[in-house]
Amino acid sequence: MDLAFTTEEQAFREDIRAWVKGALPADISHKVHNTLRLSRDDHQRWAKILGKKGWLGHGWSKEFGGPGWNAIQKHLFEEECALAGAPRVIPFGPVMVAPVIMAFGNAEQQQRFLPGIASGEVWWSQGYSEPGSGSDLASLKCKAERVGDKFIVNGQKTWTTLGQYGEWIFCLVRTSSTGKPQTGISFLLIDMKSPGVTVRPIVLIDGEAEVNEVWFDNVEVPANNLIGEENKGWTYAKYLLGHERTNIADVNRAKRELERLKRIARAEGIYEDMRFRDEIAKLEVDVVALEMMVLRVLSAEKTGKNSLDIAGLLKIRGSEIQQRYSELMMLAAGPFSLPFIEEAMEAGWQGDAAAGALGGYPGGVVANAPLASTYFNMRKTTIYGGSNEVQRNIVSQFVLG
Repeated sequence: MDLAFTTEEQAFREDIRAWVKGALPADISHKVHNTLRLSRDDHQRWAKILGKKGWLGHGWSKEFGGPGWNAIQKHLFEEECALAGAPRVIPFGPVMVAPVIMAFGNAEQQQRFLPGIASGEVWWSQGYSEPGSGSDLASLKCKAERVGDKFIVNGQKTWTTLGQYGEWIFCLVRTSSTGKPQTGISFLLIDMKSPGVTVRPIVLIDGEAEVNEVWFDNVEVPANNLIGEENKGWTYAKYLLGHERTNIADVNRAKRELERLKRIARAEGIYEDMRFRDEIAKLEVDVVALEMMVLRVLSAEKTGKNSLDIAGLLKIRGSEIQQRYSELMMLAAGPFSLPFIEEAMEAGWQGDAAAGALGGYPGGVVANAPLASTYFNMRKTTIYGGSNEVQRNIVSQFVLG
């Protein structure tokens, strides 16, 4: 197994780096490097820039309008975007539901939905979790009753990330109560502008409304919005969750945030503290180990060998690393790591003015104000996408039998 990049792959990296440098808006990059609030417009601007280039669906095959890159090229693209300060691609459309539509949708559904996802024009949301149905997703109760050529949907979804921006939502719904819980679930695509859909933001401890409740009250959904077969949605859901858990690991963001941690530590004068340097070193070792794990998977894919299904393991390690670098940033900034003040953020202040006393960094000043918010937000990473406790059980069963 050779984990070194070839000359051709290095040339590909340089091409991507040059394009991203020229295409990424500077104001968006500044926000990402300093973890400042990204608006819907910020996300959409970058998505549409990628979409125009044909790279928003960078993991797609040419058959569906993607670049047809191999696993290594996809990794290099994601790494260069992250290091340049590009926003994470909102995954619900291009990374999660699109592969399901490609694999299990019919030709009409592919022609109808994929172009809007690829261009960045349509914002998708995810409707999986419900109150009482998170890690035990098969216990979901949101019901869809078939009536002629449509389904009538009633129930609730929760923790719908950025659902306040959603235009379409893919949902797991219960279409049968007989047999095992997994056998009565279907996969529906729902227009969020439909009568009876209500989105209610959930204000989190950091003051943000990143997640939402979504209510369905006698919502009519055309039957041709059903993906695959009725009552077979659990199969499609598991396929999608593999993409989600790999995406959560996000080793490229971890590498970028590791460098940000070092910059904050230097600005605060704590970088020379050997005990703190030890903590940074341990984190860096874990980031490198996570990257090696990702590269092992990519190497196996590249050679056509069947790699170990380690999406759960990647999720475990990636989410724990995200929590650790947010904790260390808080420790480095000390009293300057203030939580979000909602009114101040709405007025346009995000810590930039106060950062001057801390010294500037290449590409802009550091804003310590969002650090506590990031810390609070990262508490969720070991829970969503399948809690780490559950994922450890799955990995142990896979390895030990």
